[in-house]
Amino acid sequence: MELSANALEVLRKRYFIRDENGDPAEDAPGMFRRVAGAIAAVESRYGGEDRVSELSDAFYRMMAELRFMPNSPTLMNAGRPLGQLSACFVLPVGDSMEEIFDAVKHAALIHKSGGGTGFSFSRLRSAGESVRSTGGVASGPISFMKVFNAATDAVKQGGTRRGANMGILRVDHPDILDFIRCKEDSAQLNNFNISVAVTEEFMRAVEQDGEYELIAPQNGRVVGRLRATDVFGRIVSMAWKNGEPGIVFIDRINRDNPVPALGEVESTNPCGEQPLLPYESCNLGSINLERFVADGAVDYILLGETVDLAVRFLDDVIDANRYPLPEIDAMTRATRKVGLGVMGFAGMLYELGVPYDSDEGVALGERIMSFIEERAIAASRALASERGAFPAFGESRFADGEPVRNATVTTIAPTGTISLICGASSGIEPLFALSYVRNVMDGARLTEVNACFERVARERGFYSPALMDEIARTGSLRGASGIPEDVRRVFVTAHDVSPEYHIRMQAAFQRHTDNAVSKTVNFPADAPEESVRKVFMLAWSLSCKGVTIYRDGSRDSQVLSAGAESAQTEESHPAQEPDTLAALSPRERPRTTWGFTEKVKIGCGNLYITANFDENGLCEVFTNLGRGGGCPSQSEATSRLLSMSLRAGMSPEVLIEQLRGIRCLATMRRKNTDGGIEVLSCPDAIGRVLQKALDMRRRLGDAIPAGTAGDGALPEPSKKDTARSGGCPECGGKLEYEGGCAVCRSCGYSKCG
Repeated sequence: MELSANALEVLRKRYFIRDENGDPAEDAPGMFRRVAGAIAAVESRYGGEDRVSELSDAFYRMMAELRFMPNSPTLMNAGRPLGQLSACFVLPVGDSMEEIFDAVKHAALIHKSGGGTGFSFSRLRSAGESVRSTGGVASGPISFMKVFNAATDAVKQGGTRRGANMGILRVDHPDILDFIRCKEDSAQLNNFNISVAVTEEFMRAVEQDGEYELIAPQNGRVVGRLRATDVFGRIVSMAWKNGEPGIVFIDRINRDNPVPALGEVESTNPCGEQPLLPYESCNLGSINLERFVADGAVDYILLGETVDLAVRFLDDVIDANRYPLPEIDAMTRATRKVGLGVMGFAGMLYELGVPYDSDEGVALGERIMSFIEERAIAASRALASERGAFPAFGESRFADGEPVRNATVTTIAPTGTISLICGASSGIEPLFALSYVRNVMDGARLTEVNACFERVARERGFYSPALMDEIARTGSLRGASGIPEDVRRVFVTAHDVSPEYHIRMQAAFQRHTDNAVSKTVNFPADAPEESVRKVFMLAWSLSCKGVTIYRDGSRDSQVLSAGAESAQTEESHPAQEPDTLAALSPRERPRTTWGFTEKVKIGCGNLYITANFDENGLCEVFTNLGRGGGCPSQSEATSRLLSMSLRAGMSPEVLIEQLRGIRCLATMRRKNTDGGIEVLSCPDAIGRVLQKALDMRRRLGDAIPAGTAGDGALPEPSKKDTARSGGCPECGGKLEYEGGCAVCRSCGYSKCG
């Protein structure tokens, strides 16, 4: 089993069963055996009792050889009491208070079980519309999105996965202009990815510079008209500024809806690759293409055998699954959708010596996915002959053809953590960095180098540790000396690939994918808005089902940076050492600060928490325990580390996220009777007080008392400071941005939304 030390660490931290002391109670072979056995046990339901052991071994080998990996909830929960195995869910949000808060409750249950949720808020009436039942006025979709966001904050997914949501609004909704800008403040709706559902009518109006109608969702009346190019321009501008909103081509998605009789597709999962009907779920898995290159060619025989087995595995998952809601159970079993995708495509291209950004690379991508799609459909037909078609087959667009077991079979998902386990490149993305610095124990740093590139460098005689360190500063071969031109051409990374080739590759895979393709189009920091517009239009013209872009450095908290340079201008962000966070030192504490102290009841008594500001923002935290005792040294250590992190430029929001939700039984058992804030532990209390401090700072603005800065105002942290905080909040490593998710390859941290 070729698992790297990094992969094993990720498994230990996030996937293995733990004993009552919190220590891992299984190893990697044990985990794969647990999963394989739980999924293979389903075969006995279909008269295959004699094949359970054989298929369990086959499933085990497929995972242990890193040829295929299911989505994370399956690895975490198969064969365990929770038993929730799906990553993707879509919930309906109706236009009544009861329906809205039913959806909030259902989302909380899904997040608790390890899944992510997608919502369309297009059914909600616009802000200011009358509400007949109360005589009041509606607050609109965005206000309720904030409720869902707060609920997601409050629910930690079993300590293993963070809540993630997709929020979608149709382009013809009256509140569309406000929705486009709803994440302009990066502190708002930070548990959501957002996308605009654009129609074919709207896109044609963009092409013709015409107008289109706004429709009131509660009654279907036309309530206004907008110039399409103006709305499209706002989408482009916001995407250029901070990467959101994305675009979902909703009519195109519904054109391919396999069972329109069951409903209309309104939304997708959090990363956009899985359109689903309300209450549908889908379990995903990915084939590691790097494992199918032999002697300079693709091993289609082994690939085909793996596709067959993977489709069977994913179909078995549907029956092994324990769904969080009966509605989800019924709808999922009615369509039996599965999503087989790929990872390691960029690594396969390296092994074959084919540039990603070439006609040959695009053609190979289409050929590979065409083979997988055809083989997966054949495998689903074979299962249908053995077990029967999916129950809604007679109502589907396949009804007149040969029965299939699954309404869909293919999806290209982002594979952040499972690709790290497999040591593969993510999804169909180009590699983010050929070489990067990884933090390890005791503050040491190791230079990680792509294995194929290192092998070629040694064979061609230009390898040296100094060169690898040089490449780690940017992650790319650009500017590196002594590398042959043909090697440069093959070993391109995400920022070497033009936006047009990003879209062309996405379209090539989309042509042979039932569902959709998760893909991020990377732009350099100096890309003009017009280049984003061209990519959106190209995605539409090439029949993609959605598009997500990211311009390097466009968010205050930079999540996409390799090595020393984050592609910002020299003036705004000078080049730094490769490991930016490790090289930071806290700024000096000023003589005078401004803040407040809050008393919080904890399990040990009273905890007094002080949060202070200086002219650069939140700068320090003090804690003091009352007479009740407790563990003052731990609280003091937490406070000191937080203060140093804040003055070193770390984002307060990142620190708060790490503190909130930590539990202490002694505190949880203590009821708050004096009206103070309810907390779960000392760290949770500190996090809540810091959030209160930030909220108060935003409310007061220039009304903050004078004395801490010359003009009495406390400005927000500068872009230079916040850009420095773009590392992984758990280990300080570099974060990669793909398909709406930030992923750390050093420790396996990931966050969508």
